Amino acid sequence: MSMNLPSTVAQQPNALTSAINGRSFFLWAASLQRIAMGVLRLGLVVVLLWIGGLKFANYEADSIVALVANSPFASFLYHRAAPEYRQYMNREGEAIPVHHEWHKRNGTYPVARSLGIIIISLGVLIALNPFFPQAATLGSFLLLGMSCVTLSFLVTTPEAWVPALGDAQHGFPYLSGVGRLVIKDCIMLGAALVTMADSARAHLARSGEAEIPKDSNDASRTPVEAKNIPSA
Repeated sequence: MSMNLPSTVAQQPNALTSAINGRSFFLWAASLQRIAMGVLRLGLVVVLLWIGGLKFANYEADSIVALVANSPFASFLYHRAAPEYRQYMNREGEAIPVHHEWHKRNGTYPVARSLGIIIISLGVLIALNPFFPQAATLGSFLLLGMSCVTLSFLVTTPEAWVPALGDAQHGFPYLSGVGRLVIKDCIMLGAALVTMADSARAHLARSGEAEIPKDSNDASRTPVEAKNIPSA
């Protein structure tokens, strides 16, 4: 049995489709470029300051031992070689005096606090973009390098993958909790690259640089498209 819907109800899906596909929607979305860049940069700063501050907490310092101890780029920072740390791992919220003493001898806490200072410094540099875009460019560049080192932990850290404890789903590509945490640095890497380019353009513009590199997307637009897109 067929039902005749009121014309106003029948037209709603078409109206919604027209709104989404309409040119005005894309012009509105394009006009958010500057706001989006600000939100992206703010997100980076919040994450860096927060995570950097947590590096002064013992539980956070304990949690990165497996990453650092197995890395060819950072293992020299500790006094004990891998995999000795496995006997002294703490769950979050757990306090075992013997484990704590081992981490003190290992140099776990000074290393974590030094890393925290570096991470906080990167956040501060990126936050200076409105006043010193050249400093923000440097901060994003250094964050780019740090993200690459962090992602290398996926290769060097056995704990980044689900261990073979009986389940058929273990090893690559099954990321453990540690691995899932590390893989998110792909987003950090992309955000660092985008904000670095934006800060560098801002610095060149303030310096009166005549030849600022154009966005590759701008080069592909027709004169009509470029004319009608709201500026950032």
